[in-house]
Amino acid sequence: MDDNLSLKELKEIIREYVNERDWEQFHNPKDLALALNLEISEILEHFRFKNNEEIDKYIKELKNKQELGHELADILYFLVRLADVMNVDLPKAFKEKFEIMKQKYPIEKAKGSNKKYTEL
Repeated sequence: MDDNLSLKELKEIIREYVNERDWEQFHNPKDLALALNLEISEILEHFRFKNNEEIDKYIKELKNKQELGHELADILYFLVRLADVMNVDLPKAFKEKFEIMKQKYPIEKAKGSNKKYTEL
């Protein structure tokens, strides 16, 4: 597989994988969203009970970095699959949302701050 896959290529690879296994029947929006949530929760296992210094040390170990990467790949899989099933154009949605975020967090107000836009 190419290291520089486009989102379109990822979607096609996932579709083929799902179709070969006859999993469309299980890939309804609710169950895909639940699976996505569960996979995101698995990321937290890597950070639980660790401070930032311990996390930095932890992620420098190749095995841990690979495991974290696999969890992130699981998240990407379910995110792309959910968007595909729901017929959401992720790049378009991202661009639209990013423009909204830039409006909510203008540089002059948000730079260096972790406050929510309603508090700026």
